[in-house]
Amino acid sequence: MMREIIFDTETTGLDNKLDRVIEIGGIELDNHFPTGRSFHVYINPGDRKVHPDALAVHGISDESLKDKPSFAGIVDELLAFFGDARWVAHNATFDMGFMNAEFARLGLPMITNDLVTDTLALARRKHPMGPNSLDALCRRYGVDNSHRTKHGALLDSELLAEVYIELIGGRQTAFGLHSSDNRGETAETDDIIVVAGQRPRPLVPRLSTEEIDAHAALVAKMGAKAIWAKYEPAK
Repeated sequence: MMREIIFDTETTGLDNKLDRVIEIGGIELDNHFPTGRSFHVYINPGDRKVHPDALAVHGISDESLKDKPSFAGIVDELLAFFGDARWVAHNATFDMGFMNAEFARLGLPMITNDLVTDTLALARRKHPMGPNSLDALCRRYGVDNSHRTKHGALLDSELLAEVYIELIGGRQTAFGLHSSDNRGETAETDDIIVVAGQRPRPLVPRLSTEEIDAHAALVAKMGAKAIWAKYEPAK
């Protein structure tokens, strides 16, 4: 089993040293398939007010947060939901900066980069010409985001979950490519680790004996310097 939580945050502003997390949404994936489990909470940021620019993006007002719990009041539920899963976010540097700032205020350990997948970094590697915003990736992969009039942590997590599956190769990545103990090859970059599934045994060669012999005869006619002479056909 490979657990991942696709998550998103909304905040009072852009400065994680001063601003606070006010919404968290998360979707659980098991071997790249949604399990149906989700996490969603609004958070009272205390005396920190929502910046007008942030309000224009997510529409979460100070008034609507007055009766919501503090981050300290939801942190145990949050950490229980995430458990040992990977944290997956779009522009994860932003989200993890805020999450780790909240953890630090409570004296809790930070989430280290090796436990985080940044889908923006993944998208930039796969589509270097961009654009790679969540909306742009939804258009690229045919993910319906017509109901996304404002940013929202749970809705954005649901959209990102669909985009993420496409970024890592589409639905076929979930069909038997991950063993139950998560062993497999890994491709590591500066800020993202992608786990690649591994076949338990090689595929049986599809070439017949006649085809192999015909290939060898053709290579022999090309001479000793032919590049194909360096390779032996599969038997």
